[in-house]
Amino acid sequence: MLPIKVALQYIYPKHLISRLVGKLAAAELGPITTAFIRLFIRHFDVDMSEAQEADPKAYKSFNAFFTRLLKDDARAITQEVNELACPVDGTVSQSGDIDEGRIFQAKGHDYSLETLLGNDKALAESFQDGDFATIYLSPKDYHRIHMPLDGVLTDMIYVPGELFSVNPLTTAHVPGLFARNERVVTVFETPKGKMALVLVGATIVASIETIWAGTVTPPTGKQVHHWTYPNEGPEQITLKKGEEMGLFKLGSTVVAVFEKDMIELDDSMDAGEITRLGQVMGRLKERD
Repeated sequence: MLPIKVALQYIYPKHLISRLVGKLAAAELGPITTAFIRLFIRHFDVDMSEAQEADPKAYKSFNAFFTRLLKDDARAITQEVNELACPVDGTVSQSGDIDEGRIFQAKGHDYSLETLLGNDKALAESFQDGDFATIYLSPKDYHRIHMPLDGVLTDMIYVPGELFSVNPLTTAHVPGLFARNERVVTVFETPKGKMALVLVGATIVASIETIWAGTVTPPTGKQVHHWTYPNEGPEQITLKKGEEMGLFKLGSTVVAVFEKDMIELDDSMDAGEITRLGQVMGRLKERD
């Protein structure tokens, strides 16, 4: 039997609620905004000592607070050439092998890699028998997403979908959750193979942004949108390991997928482990 908190998500208007919350989060309401930020900090035990601006009154909107920058020395990005840097602060939901085109979600649930990637069969074939890591960002976490290794952007795909919560309770009970929710798929060619970072939307996630396109959603629609980018020339988009590539306005999940025999995930990527941006998430394998 579904927990009541999960069952209700099948009923209430998730998109409408999320967009209304998004408007409130963007509003500049002076003392009301500051009071809400202070309440949020206390309730979720947010460590403001890491933020470039620690004073809640400095943030004109809740979105500005939620996407706050960290101090330059708050996170150390691994500098070893063969090591991948964890892209976000969060908690590992699951990680491991992509098994016959399926990604493990939780006990009793997995989902299709091809569906996750917007039903792009050719793209999904690039990651057959590869590796994945799913990291959940809680409300207290830093919500900017950074590159695990150097990469050239080749594709971005907006995939419409539901806006279920992505917290552990919902993940354990909603089949195919990450391949059902609205998401933005970003694909990179790296020196060692292809990598995709999938930014998964969720209930009250007001926006998903990338540094090259700005706000991708909202607005939303019912159609998949696919953008391609040049892999050479002046318009090529190249990002270095540790550089910011996008952000969430309100929390969500990142699913990172890698080609077969490209990486070996670190033990710190086991389910339930707490992650910090820049820590070692895996190592590149030697390839012939």
